[in-house]
Amino acid sequence: MASSTTGDCFREAQTGNKSKKTKPPGEESELLTVPDGWREAAFSREDNPRGLTEESSFATLFPRYREVYLKECWPLVETALGGVHIKATLDLIEGSITVCTTKKTFDPYAIVRARDLIKLLARSVPFDQAVRILQDDMACDIIKIGTLVRNRERFVKRRQRLIGPKGSTLKALELLTNCYVMVQGNTVSALGPFNGLKEVRKVVMDTMRNIHPIYNIKTLMIKQELSRDPELRLQSWERFLPTFRHKNLAKRREPQKKSAKKAYTPFPPAQPESTGSRLDIELIKQKVNKAKTKRLGAPPERPRPPAASTTGQKKKRG
Repeated sequence: MASSTTGDCFREAQTGNKSKKTKPPGEESELLTVPDGWREAAFSREDNPRGLTEESSFATLFPRYREVYLKECWPLVETALGGVHIKATLDLIEGSITVCTTKKTFDPYAIVRARDLIKLLARSVPFDQAVRILQDDMACDIIKIGTLVRNRERFVKRRQRLIGPKGSTLKALELLTNCYVMVQGNTVSALGPFNGLKEVRKVVMDTMRNIHPIYNIKTLMIKQELSRDPELRLQSWERFLPTFRHKNLAKRREPQKKSAKKAYTPFPPAQPESTGSRLDIELIKQKVNKAKTKRLGAPPERPRPPAASTTGQKKKRG
């Protein structure tokens, strides 16, 4: 009896899994789509009335050139973090910023946002932009690009290519992704929605791999236009997106005429024997004799008349 009941339960579970898998496509699309303008409710004290049981803290270092700016905007940082009941301390001797929770803190994720805030401030992001990280629909990403390129000159050129002339490339990337992007030293700080941060990271990594950002920007512009069309929103966009070919070839082109390499020998090749070697030696000897006579001051030798002319005179006399 026990075996029959277990077999029936197993069959029911199998049929239940099949029924779950085989759903009409219309219902799945309705479940996946999110209505426009929908927002999740903000986390309030009613969701966690007892607060946190343990204290959490994070600290980060900042460079010396940021000390003056942090002094000026520190009252604003304290008021912004005080709204979520986070305590912040600025240590100018050690050059560090520390944030920690208090007894009044009710949001457990507030300390993570405060950590991201001090990281952005340390990476030269202005306070007006960095304070947006405290919102629910905002996130940040700090991309390290210092170790992606070994040659320093090449790294500087590619980083400048990401910024563009007068910051035009960076501004176009910000408009297409709705993110704030800051290039500073060996890092790129981005602040914005999650989907935009993915695109920013892809563009930055491709640029450091010697792929010009204009290609990715063109693709983002096409995607933005296609997303506005309700009919094309659920279709594949591969036919509309451009495909760029790399000019750098993976393999070197082979020449049409291949020259066979000769076997290596340590001895030099044999010189060909010239037929007029004796004549060359005689000419060299004559040049040496002329040079000697010029140095000694002897009168130059008159050239002898050719033999053919004497024979001609004898014939005339006869």
